[in-house]
Amino acid sequence: MECDVGRVVGRDELVRLVATFRRNKESVALANGCFDLLHVGHIRYLQGAKLEADRLVVAINDDSSVTAIKGAGRPILPASARAELVSALLVVDAVVIFSGLTVNDVLRTIQPDVHCKGTDYTVETVPERETVLAYGGRTAIVGDPKGHSTRDLVARIKQRVDKID
Repeated sequence: MECDVGRVVGRDELVRLVATFRRNKESVALANGCFDLLHVGHIRYLQGAKLEADRLVVAINDDSSVTAIKGAGRPILPASARAELVSALLVVDAVVIFSGLTVNDVLRTIQPDVHCKGTDYTVETVPERETVLAYGGRTAIVGDPKGHSTRDLVARIKQRVDKID
């Protein structure tokens, strides 16, 4: 089975893809998030995650979980669009959309060598830390300091639009 990279896959296809990576003796990192309105903080987070393993899988929150996490009016872009944008990045090998407030189910399913989280966490505060420890993986904090957010970007856009009106 040949591996296409940078594609959006379902859970079953992700399992097959990760099995292929492992047969090829490649390590796997998992990064996750909402990725609503892709910005430089997201890019730096994913670049940092890619440095942790040979292959990078990105799990993207579905629309209902983004609303639960971020509040009414979010996401701005639907999960399918967010997944397609992230999958187009050169550092990303595969993207899967997941539901729920944590990525524990994806972690248990593919058991990546490393679970990567952004700098708004510490290894001790990562919600999925116990899941990763239970299967023998490790957690890495990657990316630049949390100085970028979709919330701030939306506020700046709204402020500029309000000035135009």
